[in-house]
Amino acid sequence: MALDVRLATAPLSAAAELEAFLAGRTGDGAVVSFTGLARGVGKDGSIVETLTLDWYPGMTERSMREIAEDAAARFAVSDLVVVHRCGDIVPGETIVFVAAAAAHRRAAFAAADYLMDRLKTEAAFWKRETGPAGVRWIEPLDEDRAAAARWKDKTP
Repeated sequence: MALDVRLATAPLSAAAELEAFLAGRTGDGAVVSFTGLARGVGKDGSIVETLTLDWYPGMTERSMREIAEDAAARFAVSDLVVVHRCGDIVPGETIVFVAAAAAHRRAAFAAADYLMDRLKTEAAFWKRETGPAGVRWIEPLDEDRAAAARWKDKTP
């Protein structure tokens, strides 16, 4: 089982990450990936020029790794990768890339879904949007918390 968890301070290429994840893979029947992009419009419809993800070195990586380790223990996957941006991100850039490889698709889909639900609500990032109207801090929404909560008692 390979577990690759990284924090990226510079723009990342989801295509390159996926290509590397797929390279040489012959024993799995499924790979599911997710790419999260920075939007240019906030939840209230305002223009977003920059999304900033602040992080605390060591703590943020640990929180990401714990989530990935939980996914690896919970689902029948052979490999997982989680790459999350931090710092300033402009609209259209990749914020997060996750991929899960498994013998069968359901485990790969569930692992990727689980990773994203927990990363969105539990990874140690502090998010803010900057636009013409100023700066505003972003918190997970109730629906984000509900999505993560559905995994509490659910087994794969």
